[in-house]
Amino acid sequence: MKKQYNFDEAIERHGTDCVKYDALTHFYGREDLLPMWVADMDFRSPDFVLDAIKERCNHEVLGYGIAPESYQKSVLDWLESHYGICASSKEIHFIPGIVAGIAYALLSLTMPGDKILVTTPVYPPFLNLPKACQREVVCSPLKIEEGRFVIDFDNFERLAGDCKMLILSNPHNPAGTVWGKEVLTRVADICHKYGVIVISDEIHADLTLPGHNHVSYSTVCQNAKTNSLTFMAPSKTFNIAGLGSSTCYIADPVLRDRFFGWLDAMGVAGGNIFAFVGAEAAFANGEEWRLQMLDYLQSNVDCLRDFLAQRLPRVQAVLPEASYLAWLDLSAYGRSHKELADLLVNKARLALNDGTTFGGTDYEGWFRMNIGCPRSMLLEALDRMAAALER
Repeated sequence: MKKQYNFDEAIERHGTDCVKYDALTHFYGREDLLPMWVADMDFRSPDFVLDAIKERCNHEVLGYGIAPESYQKSVLDWLESHYGICASSKEIHFIPGIVAGIAYALLSLTMPGDKILVTTPVYPPFLNLPKACQREVVCSPLKIEEGRFVIDFDNFERLAGDCKMLILSNPHNPAGTVWGKEVLTRVADICHKYGVIVISDEIHADLTLPGHNHVSYSTVCQNAKTNSLTFMAPSKTFNIAGLGSSTCYIADPVLRDRFFGWLDAMGVAGGNIFAFVGAEAAFANGEEWRLQMLDYLQSNVDCLRDFLAQRLPRVQAVLPEASYLAWLDLSAYGRSHKELADLLVNKARLALNDGTTFGGTDYEGWFRMNIGCPRSMLLEALDRMAAALER
């Protein structure tokens, strides 16, 4: 009989030194907020991951570790069974987080002053990391059609010609739009044409919701396979982001030698003991937990959709096809972006991500909302939002 997991359970997280709760005062000026911002979930981390970590703690030495073969096998098996990536151990490399991995790729594969292409609105580190590495960010704005993001390929290709790298969010963050094979193939052909290296950040791939299908970028065509780095991680899926465990897959041997060689020479991509233990436990034992969690997330998406239709019909929303991140436009309620941001914090007492951090003033009025939480918390947040906006 399958174990049933309880995603309605409320877990007290205050005082655990977590960013989502314990950094509210630093980022929002007050601590009495319902946190719907940082992209981790409020579900209990899986018991099989916690048990594996506890078991490792029974050994009384926490010395330097290596990536065990069983860890590597769990990663390779997951890539093949879920995404059709038939890789060997030499084609994957541990990374202590995807944000770090992107920074390493920028430093090792591009030069200061190079142009880096992103599609906005997008996860803020995609904008901030190239700048921090003295690269120039080039933004290709996405369009919204029928409630989902689409790429403006005329604009995308015009900009790609001058760029050295594309940082692709696949599925897209915010809002989890799932890019299909046709879209990704077109991206691959354009990037191949202009010699643009592609980083495909697929951290939300395992969070693809029922009725949708994630396509890993490197699998769509030969042009994609030979010119890309794929980053994946169990962190979002199994709510273990604090372990800092990610994987980079590169099929092309030349690109692989450049990047993996740089990582090894710099000594920046070794894992800690619990990163290996936790990731292996998640991949080896987590499929049933993941499927139940995805069903729960889909119910949260449905709940959000119904609430907006009934109580906040003027909100324009891009709702997730993957992930637990919704993209909401509140501008139709007749307030400036600054007024909306203040209203959410000081009237609704909600912490949402400010849309302007995803691409600048073009996204005034927009906010990203994390709905990876118990249903009661989501409904409380929506009630607060509606009460504040309807005043």
